[in-house]
Order: sequence, then C-alpha cells, then structure tokens
Amino acid sequence: MAIANLLNNKGMLPEKYRTMDRAEMENRIREIKEKLGEKLFIPCHHYQKDEVVQFADSIGDSLQLAQVAAANKKAEHIVFCGVHFMAETADMLTTDEQVVYLPDMRAGCSMADMADIYQTEEAWVQLQQIFGDTLIPLTYVNSTAAIKAFTGRNGGACVTSSNAKKMVKWAFTQKERLFFLPDQHLGRNTTFELGIPLEQMAVWNPISGKLEFEGNVEDIKVVLWKGHCSVHQGFTVENVREVREKYPEMTIIVHPECCRDVVEVSDMNGSTKFIVDTINAAPAGSSWAIGTEMNLVKRIIAEHPDKKIISLNENMCPCLTMNRIDLPHLLWALEIIENGEEGNVIQVDKEVTKEAILSLDRMLTLA
Repeated sequence: MAIANLLNNKGMLPEKYRTMDRAEMENRIREIKEKLGEKLFIPCHHYQKDEVVQFADSIGDSLQLAQVAAANKKAEHIVFCGVHFMAETADMLTTDEQVVYLPDMRAGCSMADMADIYQTEEAWVQLQQIFGDTLIPLTYVNSTAAIKAFTGRNGGACVTSSNAKKMVKWAFTQKERLFFLPDQHLGRNTTFELGIPLEQMAVWNPISGKLEFEGNVEDIKVVLWKGHCSVHQGFTVENVREVREKYPEMTIIVHPECCRDVVEVSDMNGSTKFIVDTINAAPAGSSWAIGTEMNLVKRIIAEHPDKKIISLNENMCPCLTMNRIDLPHLLWALEIIENGEEGNVIQVDKEVTKEAILSLDRMLTLA
C-alpha cells in the first residue's frame, strides 16, 4: 500500500537558485506572494531560519500550522516550511482541491524516521502476544502519516507536547497499558509526571525486535518506542550544572523531548508554545536558559532584549533537516507554482489519510 506520494519531485535545486543573491531572491518571493495573494499560504515552523520566517503567513508548531492551513479554505497552494511529516499532516487535513508543497523534499525528521510502519506492525504483533488486548497506541504528531494511520485503526490517537498529559490520561481510560511512539523521552516524561514510576516503563527496541525491561512484564504499564529527537537529546545534565554554576539566578526551561534526567534537574519543561509563551510573559530583567532548537532560541533572544537569555547548550546546532528549507528552496517552490509546473508536492494515500484522520480527530476532540 502506498504511504505517501512525492508527486513530480523535480529533484535537486536548479543551479540558478544557487547563484542568486539574497536581495534578488527576497524581491522575487515578495512579487510572487503579491501576485498570488490569497491563493498562496506559507505556514512556517518555529524552528525555521529567519530568512524564511520573514515570509510566513503563520508561525507555530507542526499541528497548529496544519490546523491553520486546514482552516484556510481560500488558499489553493500551501507551501509548508517545515519537515515532511508536517506537510503530510497538512495534506490530510486540507481539501482535495488544495495542494501542499515541501520546498525541499529532503527535509525530513530523524525522530519520525525512527519508527517506520513495517517495524511498528511487527512490534504490535509481538506486543500483543506478550500483553494481549491490553495495549493502546499513542503517537506523537512528529511521526509519519503511516504511523498515525496505525494508531487510528488500532483505537489510539495522536498527541502533541502540549496535550500529551491529557491524551495519556484518556488512553488509560481505554486500556490497561500504553504503547507510546516514536519519542521515548516525551512518553517517559509525560507518564512519569502523571505518577507512573520508571520501574513500570519498558522500551521497545525496533532494531533488535525485543522488549528492554528487567523484571516481571506483568508490571509494565508503558511501552516506549526507542526513538528520540537528535536536537533535544543533545542537552545534558552537565549543561544544566554549568549554567547553575555560572548563572545561579537563571531559570532553566526545557522541552519534554529532552532526556528524563535533564528534565528532572531543570526548573520548567513544556512544549514549544509553552516555552515561547513563558518567556513572553516573563518580567523584564529575568534570566533564562532554554533547552530547545537553536534557531528558535536565537529568535527569542532577539525578541527580548530586556531579558538575559541563553541556550542551555550554546554549542548546539539548529535542526539540520528543518534547515534544509532556505531562501533558494522557498523561491524555487514558489516559481514552480507561478509557472504552472508540477513538483515538490506532498500527497498522502487516501486509505492512509482515512485511518490517520481517526487518530488526529480523537486528539482534536479530546484535547
């Protein structure tokens, strides 16, 4: 069964875009935006570069942007400045008449790629043999359309980092145990904060095809897929210790995709929106160390000159796959549309969409 079609992928970025200067590219993008007007919509994720963010019609997290795109019935062309799974979700939530584009088809997500549908189906069979019909699957929205469809047809739902606690509470009203994928850290942090001890959490290793757990399997309440965000896993307890020593007055706020031991020793943790809203509401003169993606941290610093803000790890790189979307690729995508050509289109298989929407709708209804 086809999962998602990369329709008319035009391949690598044409050479002409590699030699254009920034001012020329920016002027062309403005011209095309003005020409297309309401027919064009550019949602842009928080982690994008400033050179791209400046042209955004809406800025937010992945699900928020997909919902905004879905609510925009006037746009015929949605150029999603994010990564592949985000564009998939936008395609599933918009109408058949609307076309979703990804400026660079190489813009993927390492976390989403850590759980493919074939590994997941194999894991589900084995976990059913171990636990019987006591498991319900939840998937982070940072997952492929195929994984969302898997949770949909098995009675589960999607979660975001903002609503994860609410969705986990719901899941435990449905079944005795939870199968959480693909990010083990969000799953572990969320369920731990809801009172489930670490000793009742197991990890499913998709590479070995085995459950990693010491003890009686009957005690397991949560099975965590062995996946992670390469950016957020880069923050360490040592980073926290260094900030505490150098800036004892600083409040440390991190994303729940960070490891449990980092979240444990930080002052606050929450979704991207939570981090942004918290800093926005903080008083002038307050001090913050933020443990999340570097492009966003730099933007927050620039927007709050009245506060002392640093990255929890100042040697951290931006999200490399998100950074594949840049000015040349954005202009390329827009000129494809302007010229009436076809390329860089994301279209999810109809059957996959139908099942994935079940997962998304359960979340949207409940949370």
